[in-house]
Amino acid sequence: MVHVQDTSTVMVAVDTLYNVGARDERPDLTGMAHLFEHLMFGGSANIPDFDGQLSAAGGNSNAWTSSDFTNFYCVLPAVNLSTALWLESDRMLKLAFSDRALEVQRSVVTEEFKQVCLNRPYGDMEHVFRALAYTTHPYRTPVIGKDFSHIEKVTQDDVRQWFHSHYAPNNAVLAICGNVTFEEAVELTERYYSSIPAREIAPREYAQEPAQNSPRTLIMSGDVPQTAVRMGFPMERYGTKGYFEADTISDILSNGMSARFYRRLLLGTDMFTELDASIMGSEEPGLFLISAKLTGTGEDAEQRAIDTIMRELALLGEEQPTPRELRRCVNLLESNRTFSNLNCLAVANTLAMAEMHNEHPDDFILPYRAHTPEAISSAARQLFDPSKANTLIYRPI
Repeated sequence: MVHVQDTSTVMVAVDTLYNVGARDERPDLTGMAHLFEHLMFGGSANIPDFDGQLSAAGGNSNAWTSSDFTNFYCVLPAVNLSTALWLESDRMLKLAFSDRALEVQRSVVTEEFKQVCLNRPYGDMEHVFRALAYTTHPYRTPVIGKDFSHIEKVTQDDVRQWFHSHYAPNNAVLAICGNVTFEEAVELTERYYSSIPAREIAPREYAQEPAQNSPRTLIMSGDVPQTAVRMGFPMERYGTKGYFEADTISDILSNGMSARFYRRLLLGTDMFTELDASIMGSEEPGLFLISAKLTGTGEDAEQRAIDTIMRELALLGEEQPTPRELRRCVNLLESNRTFSNLNCLAVANTLAMAEMHNEHPDDFILPYRAHTPEAISSAARQLFDPSKANTLIYRPI
């Protein structure tokens, strides 16, 4: 348990971060982590109505799932902290494994898949792009799953196995932030969690992604309003020097109106209506992403846009960023973290993630401050190797 006392509020946030995500799924049963996020609200051993009990205590809750983690959080008056810990600990101890809850949530997640991936413009783009960029690693499949048929066939045995293999106190971090003392947080945590047994966590036995040695390009078409281009370059995992360099490069290129993409390509050309750079932010080697929407259509417009983007990427490797550009990135990062942590829920989530990474939350800025123009330029040359580019072009029908 990690804790921060905040006497400026009368509320408390409880954040439970489980070290399990979509990368832990079987290839023939994808979407399980996301489905389980929903099932965790379907009642536990001693509490049939999680949301009802939390609402009666003046609280609310939500959750999210990624390729790497599953996170559950709630906010309620600090005087009712014991209610939140009672609720969270009971569903960590044992779910109700209700047939009705499984039936309902299977239907909910299946409909979400259809709505997000099948009935929305560009909805299938993420599936196609990940399958292009990854040949082996489970990052090949989006968090929502490869196909909704996988969710439709989930059984109670699958649910029980997933729960007992991943949902345990030895595979989670509990973070508490709000108007509660450390002593009170410890006492209540021990009261509600000390009797929950540790479990054997399923090992991660999937193969790592082999090195990419040649570019990959795929063209698809659909009922979309304009041509979209997605590009991805393999990058290092979280916690490495290369990861933080890639994160800074994405800010240099597209964070704000002073960024290079905005000034040089969005304002400086007539080729793009949208252009963005980002990173996956994954625990294992991920992707540096370029996403664009084009004003023109046809092969010439597509190739011209891709060539323009590649020239801008190459330029960062040829001409070092200015010290001012690096300072701007650090300042933006620090200000965003400061403003995002003005509420106790954001602080609790930050604490949980830092503990999961075995880091001090205040040290997040240190690797970014250590960047030099030379190092960033060198990282850009290595990162934007044309032989490792994955390019998906999505054309209107």
